[in-house]
Amino acid sequence: MAQHDLVIRNGVIVDGTGRERFDGDIAIDDGLISAVGEVEGTGREEIDAAGDLVAPGWVDIHTHYDGQVTWDPEMAPSSWHGATTVVMGNCGVGFAPLRPGGEDFLVELMEAVEDIPGTALHEGIDWRWETFGQYLDALEEMPRTVDVAAQVPHAALRAYVLGKDAHVDEVTADQMQEMADITAEAIRQGAIGFSTSRTLLHSSKYGLIPGTNAMPDELIAIGRGVSDAGPSVFQYISDGLGSDPADRRWVRELAEMSGVTVTYSLAQSPRAPEAFIGALDEAMEMREEGLNVFPQVPSRPTGMLFGLQSSFHPFMAHPSYRPLWAMPLEERVATLRDPEFRATLLAEEPRTKSPGALHMATNWKGMFRLGQECDYEPAPETSVEATAAREGRDPQDVALEWLLEDDGKSLLFSPLGSYVEGDHEAIRTMLEHPASAVGLSDGGAHCGLICDASFPTYLLTHWVRDRSRGDRLPLEHVINKQTKVTADVYGLGDRGSLEVGKRADINVIDLEALHLHVPEMIFDLPAGGRRLIQPVDGYRRTIQSGEVTFIDGKPTGARPGKVIRGRRS
Repeated sequence: MAQHDLVIRNGVIVDGTGRERFDGDIAIDDGLISAVGEVEGTGREEIDAAGDLVAPGWVDIHTHYDGQVTWDPEMAPSSWHGATTVVMGNCGVGFAPLRPGGEDFLVELMEAVEDIPGTALHEGIDWRWETFGQYLDALEEMPRTVDVAAQVPHAALRAYVLGKDAHVDEVTADQMQEMADITAEAIRQGAIGFSTSRTLLHSSKYGLIPGTNAMPDELIAIGRGVSDAGPSVFQYISDGLGSDPADRRWVRELAEMSGVTVTYSLAQSPRAPEAFIGALDEAMEMREEGLNVFPQVPSRPTGMLFGLQSSFHPFMAHPSYRPLWAMPLEERVATLRDPEFRATLLAEEPRTKSPGALHMATNWKGMFRLGQECDYEPAPETSVEATAAREGRDPQDVALEWLLEDDGKSLLFSPLGSYVEGDHEAIRTMLEHPASAVGLSDGGAHCGLICDASFPTYLLTHWVRDRSRGDRLPLEHVINKQTKVTADVYGLGDRGSLEVGKRADINVIDLEALHLHVPEMIFDLPAGGRRLIQPVDGYRRTIQSGEVTFIDGKPTGARPGKVIRGRRS
């Protein structure tokens, strides 16, 4: 009778394909799935998954671990939440290719766009590369808990080719060709795609990041480089959210190129609340024509978390608050609780030249108490504004009271997009649509303001089990969206489903016990940098390439994760 490396027994198997769940076993040999269903023989190691959900490891295609990947083998917090494959280098920012001497510029871009402490990046990255291939070589030297894939970022590419002129909008034909050639070379060396940003939200002290206003001719030229190098992805984020007519023209032209898959971030915009539906439908029409276009949608609104330790909260720009910035949290809380100081603070208005910052600081109807239960679908009547009106108070007074709870560690949740109607119905439409893939977790980024690496877990806790303000979604559907669909976007056909011959990347989950804890701020990045993390219970085992990497949320020390170079059949 055969003996397998590992056997998972008696699980409720949801295989990622969208098929109905079934009870059964899984056998693993040499890092691959060797049997699914009824497994004969024994395993050198066996896991009793009776009553547990057995699913593929999550394939998270929108992260920003480009710096953290160079120093952190654990790849938390995404690895805590069952991610076994992450794609980084999104939104046009990253660290290769790199001209010697250009390190500071790329760090400043990443810090400004993705809120990753520059001190941590300077301290943690050893910068032993110039080309993209050399960057991947450096990453391969460190074993890790997850597989990582990287894209060529437009901002770094422009900085490499244009130097101090990286921010110019128009470039010469020779410069476009050089960018296309470097992109093609990077893809041949293992880059899994190219990324760019078209949003006004992404800026640094130098202005909008390089490539934001690049002419369509430049994007098309780079797209040809992507196509020439073989099947690969063109990823972008845009204020048009997939609905801008100008975007649609060059998206179609890119998608018509041989081997090019186009994927972009899609959310519901307050400016055009119904536009996302048209974008989804148009993407589906292009798919039916044989073009590969995948809008990436969230599992909940991108959530800004305002706290006294966050990089933003409603009182940061008040004149009286500024002397408190450098205080330890305990002293800050004591000062804010002083009646005289509090009265002075609440009598002030934010002093900022940024309209966006002013809006965020005073958008009381879009600000909610996150609470111990982590309510990411709060009712409009629970907002700061509604609570203040009901209690006859100033909204600032309510917001400050909530910030001071839990000894100043409590958080206010301020949804950014996809919450126009004050519920998750728009997101449900996106998740249900056959054109969409799940993305936008931003794992590794927005360290002081957003903690959405738990997106894959939220699909199960909220959408499958707990949602009370609308319909839930089928278990098989959401797992398919976070595994096989996301793997297919990037051509990772060797993973994403529990089928014989596929990689043994697997989560064993106690669905009833699955629980998201309140995000918390820790200071464990290089140079003492801060980051928000969100602990989770309920992942009994996470298995990477047949090796158990986490048991009940604790790392085992196994680090079978590799750098993914290019597509996998």
